Amino acid sequence: MEFKVPEIGESIVAAIVGEWQKKTGDRVAVDDLLVELETDKINIEILAETAGILETRAAEGDTVAIGAILGRIEAGGVANAAATDAAPPTTVEPAATALTNKPLNPAVPKLAAGKGLDPAQLEGSGRDGRVLVDDLKSAPQPQPATQATPQPATAAPRLAEVNPLPAAPALSTPRKDDPRSRRVAMSPIRKKIAEQLLKARQQTAMLTTFNEVDMKRLLDLRTKHKESFAKKHEVKLGLMSFFVKASVEALKEFEAVNGQIDGADILYQDFYDIGIAVGGKRGLVVPILRDADSLSFANIEKKIRDFGERAGTGKLALEEIQGGTFTISNGGVYGSLLSTPILNPPQSAVLGMHAIQDRPVVVKGEIHIRPMMNLALSYDHRIIDGREAVSFLKRIKVLLEDPEEMLLEM
Repeated sequence: MEFKVPEIGESIVAAIVGEWQKKTGDRVAVDDLLVELETDKINIEILAETAGILETRAAEGDTVAIGAILGRIEAGGVANAAATDAAPPTTVEPAATALTNKPLNPAVPKLAAGKGLDPAQLEGSGRDGRVLVDDLKSAPQPQPATQATPQPATAAPRLAEVNPLPAAPALSTPRKDDPRSRRVAMSPIRKKIAEQLLKARQQTAMLTTFNEVDMKRLLDLRTKHKESFAKKHEVKLGLMSFFVKASVEALKEFEAVNGQIDGADILYQDFYDIGIAVGGKRGLVVPILRDADSLSFANIEKKIRDFGERAGTGKLALEEIQGGTFTISNGGVYGSLLSTPILNPPQSAVLGMHAIQDRPVVVKGEIHIRPMMNLALSYDHRIIDGREAVSFLKRIKVLLEDPEEMLLEM
């Protein structure tokens, strides 16, 4: 029985073959994981649909079109006997000697030895921490040892050598032949991210407006209720659920921010599918909270937690990252204090959260130290006027600084 690259999505025409979990000659059972395919949007696991002996037809790293044959499974065949006691001894690469209990792709030891790397020191991105071939590409490369070159004796320096004229600045030209440089092919997801970012810059009239939020009341409220919330709902009460709720309320008041340009028309959307930007090892993805206006705080937190866990392993489904009417990006988790988030076309706006920092602020004529967060709203000026953008961001500020109003839906 042959198995092929499945139909993944309307816009996906090819995939890259990842790590084979089984190799040619192995006996597989139904639902065994055979291989993972990487696309520009998601990763897809290929499972065995029948039991038998595996024969692979595509190598790791190959680009395969939708419908291409990946391999075949022969029912009732004879399994590979190369690992039996009668097999001749093989030479083990030095880099593999310390890997008795560490899961890794069979091709890793030899490739690692050629690069001077120790797989035991690598962080695996595969299932159960398995070290993949791709992990070698992102691993720090050992620096070649340098040897001191004896310098010949020279005569006394001339005047020009003692006080040399300033040299002209060198042009910044990449040294492609420098042994300290590494060339790594862009992954499909990274290529897609690059295309989207360039598209946002070239095809929108993007501007950014800023404001700041006093987070004291919200943080006090969260501290007061976080234990009972976690006990009741089995999930931590984070900040993102408040921002999602505040964004939905503001979007209801400023419909252009939730709209998008469709040709010569403006498409106003009376539903609120909020994208949450999540950073994974393979790049940034934006899973969608569908109908966020109907979700409770607990449901929002559970869905975001699930998105984060599955984004790290590339297990998000295609339909979970498509669409969306508005996006929230939290650069604060990485320590960012201020940034200008880039639009996620065809959406017209994106909200950027940042790190909370104690700062002196004036409250009722007096200086107080308060936990402050900078907010940034990037928007497409073709559909959203400056007045609407500023008013939208001010409304979010008010809701976050008075979270009780938001909870009571006032």
